[in-house]
Amino acid sequence: MNIIIADDSELLRNSIKESLSDLQNIKIVGEADNGIETVKIIKEKKPDFVILDIRMPEMNGIEVLRKIKEGGTKLKVCIFTNYPYSQYKEKCLDEGADYFFDKNINFQEIKNLIVRLAKEMEK
Repeated sequence: MNIIIADDSELLRNSIKESLSDLQNIKIVGEADNGIETVKIIKEKKPDFVILDIRMPEMNGIEVLRKIKEGGTKLKVCIFTNYPYSQYKEKCLDEGADYFFDKNINFQEIKNLIVRLAKEMEK
């Protein structure tokens, strides 16, 4: 499973990479710290899964989500944010997000989700 991590916090990107480092068949194929770079990397690398922050410079995560979902892609997107407000969650899910997690309480859930999705891909 190929993954891109898009978050303006290098510390968070590194924490996610560290969390996933012991998993087999999981590869981080790209990282971005802004929305424009995220869209570019997704087009280049064609990942299976994107971890996407809402608040990023140059283009926010909701705009990125809209861009990547408008092509009818099967790419799975997990919004991972410090802003877990219901209006953001509704907007993200309406725009095509597959998952929506709060960074403060769902960090381990990202790893569990990726493990589950990777197993589903192997079938």
